[in-house]
Amino acid sequence: MTSPTAQHNPTVDIAELNDDVGTRKQNSSLSRFGGRTLENDHQVFDHNAWDNVEWSEEQEQQAQVIIQKQMEGQVDEMQRVLFDEKAASFWDEFYAKNTNRFFKDRHWLRLEFPELFEYSKTRTESKFFLCEIGCGAGNTVFPFLEETPDSNVMVYACDYSKEAVGVVKSNPLYDESRCKSFVYDITSSEFPVEIEEGSIDVCTCIFVLSAIHPSTWTQAAENIYRMLKPGGLVLFRDYGRYDLAQLRFKKDRLLEDHFYVRGDGTRVYFFTNEEIESMFSQFEVLQNGVDRRLIVNRTRKLKMYRAWVQAKLRKPLASDTIV
Repeated sequence: MTSPTAQHNPTVDIAELNDDVGTRKQNSSLSRFGGRTLENDHQVFDHNAWDNVEWSEEQEQQAQVIIQKQMEGQVDEMQRVLFDEKAASFWDEFYAKNTNRFFKDRHWLRLEFPELFEYSKTRTESKFFLCEIGCGAGNTVFPFLEETPDSNVMVYACDYSKEAVGVVKSNPLYDESRCKSFVYDITSSEFPVEIEEGSIDVCTCIFVLSAIHPSTWTQAAENIYRMLKPGGLVLFRDYGRYDLAQLRFKKDRLLEDHFYVRGDGTRVYFFTNEEIESMFSQFEVLQNGVDRRLIVNRTRKLKMYRAWVQAKLRKPLASDTIV
Protein backbone atom coordinates (compact mmCIF):
# COMPACT_ATOMS: atom_id res chain seq x y z
CA MET A 1 0.00 0.00 0.00
CA THR A 2 1.09 3.60 -0.44
CA SER A 3 1.78 5.45 2.80
CA PRO A 4 4.29 7.84 4.39
CA THR A 5 6.16 4.77 5.58
CA ALA A 6 7.32 4.07 2.05
CA GLN A 7 10.51 5.92 3.05
CA HIS A 8 11.23 3.66 6.00
CA ASN A 9 14.58 1.98 6.62
CA PRO A 10 14.47 -1.85 6.63
CA THR A 11 16.20 -2.23 9.99
CA VAL A 12 16.83 -0.26 13.14
CA ASP A 13 20.37 0.25 14.39
CA ILE A 14 19.11 1.01 17.89
CA ALA A 15 21.70 -1.43 19.24
CA GLU A 16 24.30 1.26 18.69
CA LEU A 17 22.67 3.21 21.50
CA ASN A 18 22.22 0.34 23.93
CA ASP A 19 25.64 0.53 25.56
CA ASP A 20 25.20 4.22 26.27
CA VAL A 21 21.67 3.72 27.57
CA GLY A 22 22.80 0.78 29.67
CA THR A 23 25.35 2.88 31.55
CA ARG A 24 22.61 5.31 32.50
CA LYS A 25 20.00 2.70 33.34
CA GLN A 26 20.65 2.69 37.05
CA ASN A 27 20.52 6.47 37.16
CA SER A 28 17.48 7.26 35.04
CA SER A 29 15.30 4.19 34.64
CA LEU A 30 13.01 2.86 37.36
CA SER A 31 14.03 5.74 39.65
CA ARG A 32 13.06 8.99 38.01
CA PHE A 33 13.76 11.21 40.97
CA GLY A 34 17.23 9.89 41.68
CA GLY A 35 18.25 7.87 44.68
CA ARG A 36 16.27 9.17 47.63
CA THR A 37 16.33 5.94 49.59
CA LEU A 38 14.85 5.42 53.02
CA GLU A 39 17.60 4.09 55.28
CA ASN A 40 16.01 4.95 58.62
CA ASP A 41 12.30 4.30 59.22
CA HIS A 42 12.20 7.21 61.65
CA GLN A 43 12.81 9.56 58.70
CA VAL A 44 9.89 8.30 56.61
CA PHE A 45 7.84 11.49 57.01
CA ASP A 46 10.75 13.82 56.29
CA HIS A 47 9.91 13.79 52.55
CA ASN A 48 6.86 13.21 50.36
CA ALA A 49 8.34 10.28 48.43
CA TRP A 50 11.06 7.63 48.64
CA ASP A 51 12.55 5.62 45.79
CA ASN A 52 13.35 1.91 45.45
CA VAL A 53 11.47 0.90 48.59
CA GLU A 54 11.51 -2.89 48.89
CA TRP A 55 8.65 -4.73 50.54
CA SER A 56 9.14 -6.84 53.61
CA GLU A 57 7.89 -10.43 53.72
CA GLU A 58 5.22 -9.31 56.17
CA GLN A 59 3.92 -6.64 53.77
CA GLU A 60 3.68 -9.15 50.94
CA GLN A 61 1.76 -11.54 53.17
CA GLN A 62 -0.64 -8.74 54.10
CA ALA A 63 -1.17 -7.99 50.41
CA GLN A 64 -1.97 -11.63 49.73
CA VAL A 65 -4.56 -11.58 52.52
CA ILE A 66 -6.22 -8.58 50.88
CA ILE A 67 -6.24 -10.32 47.49
CA GLN A 68 -7.78 -13.42 49.05
CA LYS A 69 -10.56 -11.32 50.54
CA GLN A 70 -11.19 -9.69 47.14
CA MET A 71 -11.64 -13.16 45.65
CA GLU A 72 -14.58 -13.78 47.96
CA GLY A 73 -16.53 -11.04 46.15
CA GLN A 74 -15.61 -11.84 42.55
CA VAL A 75 -17.72 -10.45 39.69
CA ASP A 76 -20.12 -13.06 38.28
CA GLU A 77 -19.66 -14.64 34.85
CA MET A 78 -22.47 -12.75 33.12
CA GLN A 79 -21.05 -9.38 34.16
CA ARG A 80 -17.51 -10.43 33.20
CA VAL A 81 -18.71 -11.19 29.68
CA LEU A 82 -20.49 -7.82 29.53
CA PHE A 83 -17.40 -5.89 30.61
CA ASP A 84 -15.36 -7.73 27.98
CA GLU A 85 -17.82 -7.19 25.13
CA LYS A 86 -18.31 -3.51 25.94
CA ALA A 87 -14.69 -2.68 26.79
CA ALA A 88 -14.30 -0.06 24.05
CA SER A 89 -17.69 1.47 24.89
CA PHE A 90 -16.69 2.07 28.50
CA TRP A 91 -13.54 3.86 27.35
CA ASP A 92 -15.64 5.88 24.89
CA GLU A 93 -17.78 7.02 27.80
CA PHE A 94 -14.67 7.81 29.82
CA TYR A 95 -13.14 10.07 27.14
CA ALA A 96 -16.49 11.63 26.22
CA LYS A 97 -16.79 12.72 29.85
CA ASN A 98 -13.18 13.62 30.67
CA THR A 99 -11.72 14.54 27.23
CA ASN A 100 -8.08 15.50 27.95
CA ARG A 101 -8.59 16.62 31.55
CA PHE A 102 -8.05 13.36 33.44
CA PHE A 103 -4.49 12.24 32.67
CA LYS A 104 -1.45 14.48 32.88
CA ASP A 105 0.98 14.81 29.99
CA ARG A 106 3.94 12.47 30.40
CA HIS A 107 6.79 14.93 30.55
CA TRP A 108 8.81 12.24 32.33
CA LEU A 109 9.28 10.37 29.04
CA ARG A 110 12.81 11.68 28.49
CA LEU A 111 13.91 10.52 31.94
CA GLU A 112 12.44 7.03 31.72
CA PHE A 113 12.94 6.40 28.01
CA PRO A 114 15.88 8.55 26.87
CA GLU A 115 16.56 6.32 23.86
CA LEU A 116 13.25 7.43 22.33
CA PHE A 117 14.62 10.95 21.95
CA GLU A 118 18.22 10.00 21.23
CA TYR A 119 17.30 7.71 18.38
CA SER A 120 14.86 10.17 16.82
CA LYS A 121 17.70 12.72 16.73
CA THR A 122 19.91 10.36 14.72
CA ARG A 123 17.41 10.33 11.87
CA THR A 124 18.18 13.17 9.45
CA GLU A 125 17.70 11.65 6.00
CA SER A 126 14.77 9.32 6.73
CA LYS A 127 11.77 9.54 9.00
CA PHE A 128 11.62 8.20 12.54
CA PHE A 129 8.36 6.32 13.06
CA LEU A 130 6.76 6.01 16.49
CA CYS A 131 3.53 4.13 17.21
CA GLU A 132 1.75 4.90 20.46
CA ILE A 133 -0.42 1.90 21.36
CA GLY A 134 -3.50 3.05 23.25
CA CYS A 135 -2.88 6.76 22.72
CA GLY A 136 -5.75 7.90 24.96
CA ALA A 137 -5.92 11.69 24.96
CA GLY A 138 -2.41 12.04 23.54
CA ASN A 139 -0.54 12.37 26.83
CA THR A 140 2.50 10.64 25.31
CA VAL A 141 2.11 11.81 21.72
CA PHE A 142 2.05 15.56 22.26
CA PRO A 143 4.90 15.84 24.82
CA PHE A 144 7.03 13.83 22.38
CA LEU A 145 6.09 16.01 19.41
CA GLU A 146 6.73 19.18 21.43
CA GLU A 147 10.22 17.98 22.32
CA THR A 148 11.06 17.00 18.74
CA PRO A 149 9.80 20.04 16.77
CA ASP A 150 12.53 20.04 14.13
CA SER A 151 13.16 16.34 13.80
CA ASN A 152 11.96 14.12 11.01
CA VAL A 153 9.33 12.37 13.12
CA MET A 154 6.05 10.68 12.25
CA VAL A 155 3.80 9.45 15.06
CA TYR A 156 0.99 6.93 14.68
CA ALA A 157 -1.46 7.19 17.57
CA CYS A 158 -4.02 4.41 17.82
CA ASP A 159 -6.70 3.55 20.35
CA TYR A 160 -9.75 1.32 20.34
CA SER A 161 -11.82 4.20 21.69
CA LYS A 162 -13.13 6.43 18.91
CA GLU A 163 -13.70 9.15 21.52
CA ALA A 164 -10.01 9.06 22.49
CA VAL A 165 -8.98 9.41 18.85
CA GLY A 166 -11.38 12.34 18.55
CA VAL A 167 -9.74 14.03 21.55
CA VAL A 168 -6.30 13.61 19.96
CA LYS A 169 -7.46 15.04 16.65
CA SER A 170 -9.05 18.05 18.36
CA ASN A 171 -5.77 19.01 20.06
CA PRO A 172 -4.31 22.25 18.61
CA LEU A 173 -0.94 20.47 18.30
CA TYR A 174 -2.38 17.76 16.05
CA ASP A 175 -0.81 18.02 12.60
CA GLU A 176 -1.33 15.18 10.13
CA SER A 177 2.03 15.89 8.53
CA ARG A 178 3.60 14.68 11.80
CA CYS A 179 0.87 12.62 13.48
CA LYS A 180 -1.88 10.29 12.34
CA SER A 181 -4.44 9.09 14.87
CA PHE A 182 -6.87 6.29 14.12
CA VAL A 183 -9.13 3.71 15.76
CA TYR A 184 -7.49 0.32 16.16
CA ASP A 185 -7.86 -2.52 18.64
CA ILE A 186 -4.38 -3.90 19.34
CA THR A 187 -5.97 -7.28 20.17
CA SER A 188 -7.50 -7.58 16.69
CA SER A 189 -6.46 -10.41 14.38
CA GLU A 190 -6.34 -7.85 11.57
CA PHE A 191 -3.29 -5.65 11.03
CA PRO A 192 -3.99 -1.87 10.80
CA VAL A 193 -4.14 -0.59 7.21
CA GLU A 194 -2.70 2.75 8.33
CA ILE A 195 0.71 1.24 9.12
CA GLU A 196 3.07 -0.58 6.80
CA GLU A 197 4.23 -3.85 8.32
CA GLY A 198 7.81 -3.70 9.59
CA SER A 199 7.98 0.10 9.39
CA ILE A 200 7.94 1.30 13.02
CA ASP A 201 11.10 2.23 14.95
CA VAL A 202 9.55 2.35 18.43
CA CYS A 203 6.21 1.26 19.91
CA THR A 204 5.21 2.73 23.26
CA CYS A 205 2.85 0.76 25.51
CA ILE A 206 2.27 2.96 28.53
CA PHE A 207 -0.58 2.03 30.89
CA VAL A 208 -2.50 0.38 28.06
CA LEU A 209 -2.06 -3.41 28.00
CA SER A 210 -3.36 -3.54 31.58
CA ALA A 211 -6.75 -2.55 30.14
CA ILE A 212 -7.12 -5.64 27.93
CA HIS A 213 -8.05 -9.20 28.86
CA PRO A 214 -5.03 -11.42 29.62
CA SER A 215 -6.19 -13.93 27.00
CA THR A 216 -5.53 -11.30 24.30
CA TRP A 217 -1.94 -10.44 25.30
CA THR A 218 -0.42 -12.85 22.79
CA GLN A 219 -2.31 -11.31 19.87
CA ALA A 220 -1.40 -7.80 21.02
CA ALA A 221 2.29 -8.70 21.22
CA GLU A 222 2.12 -10.32 17.78
CA ASN A 223 0.64 -7.16 16.25
CA ILE A 224 3.34 -5.03 17.87
CA TYR A 225 5.99 -7.43 16.57
CA ARG A 226 4.63 -7.07 13.03
CA MET A 227 4.62 -3.27 13.27
CA LEU A 228 8.27 -2.99 14.26
CA LYS A 229 11.33 -3.02 12.05
CA PRO A 230 13.95 -5.62 12.90
CA GLY A 231 15.79 -4.08 15.83
CA GLY A 232 12.80 -1.90 16.76
CA LEU A 233 11.95 -1.21 20.39
CA VAL A 234 8.96 -1.67 22.67
CA LEU A 235 8.92 0.78 25.59
CA PHE A 236 6.54 -0.56 28.24
CA ARG A 237 5.31 0.85 31.54
CA ASP A 238 2.25 -0.30 33.48
CA TYR A 239 0.81 -1.23 36.88
CA GLY A 240 2.79 -3.69 38.99
CA ARG A 241 1.59 -6.49 41.26
CA TYR A 242 0.38 -5.31 44.71
CA ASP A 243 0.39 -1.66 43.71
CA LEU A 244 -1.67 0.53 46.02
CA ALA A 245 -4.38 0.80 43.37
CA GLN A 246 -4.80 -2.99 43.37
CA LEU A 247 -5.00 -3.34 47.12
CA ARG A 248 -7.62 -0.57 47.38
CA PHE A 249 -10.20 -2.48 45.32
CA LYS A 250 -13.18 -3.66 47.37
CA LYS A 251 -15.54 -6.57 46.77
CA ASP A 252 -17.36 -7.05 43.46
CA ARG A 253 -14.44 -5.58 41.48
CA LEU A 254 -12.29 -8.66 40.83
CA LEU A 255 -12.90 -10.17 37.37
CA GLU A 256 -10.10 -12.75 37.35
CA ASP A 257 -6.76 -13.14 39.09
CA HIS A 258 -5.24 -9.64 39.40
CA PHE A 259 -7.71 -8.27 36.80
CA TYR A 260 -10.30 -5.74 38.03
CA VAL A 261 -13.12 -3.51 36.85
CA ARG A 262 -13.34 0.09 38.01
CA GLY A 263 -16.56 1.87 38.86
CA ASP A 264 -16.75 3.35 35.35
CA GLY A 265 -16.52 -0.07 33.67
CA THR A 266 -12.90 0.24 32.52
CA ARG A 267 -10.57 -2.60 33.47
CA VAL A 268 -7.05 -2.89 34.85
CA TYR A 269 -4.51 -5.68 35.33
CA PHE A 270 -1.50 -5.66 37.69
CA PHE A 271 1.58 -7.27 36.12
CA THR A 272 4.63 -9.20 37.23
CA ASN A 273 7.94 -9.06 35.35
CA GLU A 274 7.56 -12.73 34.45
CA GLU A 275 4.27 -12.01 32.68
CA ILE A 276 5.87 -9.24 30.63
CA GLU A 277 8.69 -11.54 29.55
CA SER A 278 6.20 -14.28 28.65
CA MET A 279 3.96 -11.90 26.70
CA PHE A 280 6.88 -10.59 24.65
CA SER A 281 8.63 -13.93 24.27
CA GLN A 282 9.60 -13.15 20.67
CA PHE A 283 11.61 -10.13 21.83
CA GLU A 284 15.04 -9.61 23.33
CA VAL A 285 14.66 -8.24 26.87
CA LEU A 286 16.86 -5.18 27.41
CA GLN A 287 15.25 -4.18 30.71
CA ASN A 288 12.47 -5.63 32.85
CA GLY A 289 12.19 -4.19 36.33
CA VAL A 290 9.90 -2.82 39.01
CA ASP A 291 9.74 0.86 39.94
CA ARG A 292 8.79 0.96 43.61
CA ARG A 293 7.86 4.20 45.31
CA LEU A 294 6.73 5.02 48.82
CA ILE A 295 4.46 8.06 48.80
CA VAL A 296 3.67 9.61 52.18
CA ASN A 297 1.07 12.04 53.41
CA ARG A 298 2.97 13.86 56.11
CA THR A 299 -0.13 15.60 57.47
CA ARG A 300 -2.19 12.41 57.88
CA LYS A 301 0.84 10.17 58.52
CA LEU A 302 -0.16 7.82 55.70
CA LYS A 303 2.18 5.50 53.77
CA MET A 304 1.22 4.55 50.21
CA TYR A 305 3.24 1.96 48.31
CA ARG A 306 3.24 2.22 44.52
CA ALA A 307 4.63 -0.33 42.07
CA TRP A 308 5.01 -0.07 38.30
CA VAL A 309 6.63 -2.52 35.91
CA GLN A 310 8.87 -1.09 33.22
CA ALA A 311 10.44 -2.92 30.31
CA LYS A 312 12.42 -2.24 27.16
CA LEU A 313 12.28 -4.97 24.54
CA ARG A 314 13.87 -5.30 21.12
CA LYS A 315 12.58 -7.10 18.06
CA PRO A 316 15.48 -9.30 16.94
CA LEU A 317 17.46 -8.47 13.84
CA ALA A 318 17.18 -11.03 11.06
CA SER A 319 20.46 -12.58 12.18
CA ASP A 320 19.50 -12.77 15.86
CA THR A 321 18.13 -15.85 17.58
CA ILE A 322 16.09 -15.71 20.78
CA VAL A 323 16.55 -18.88 22.84
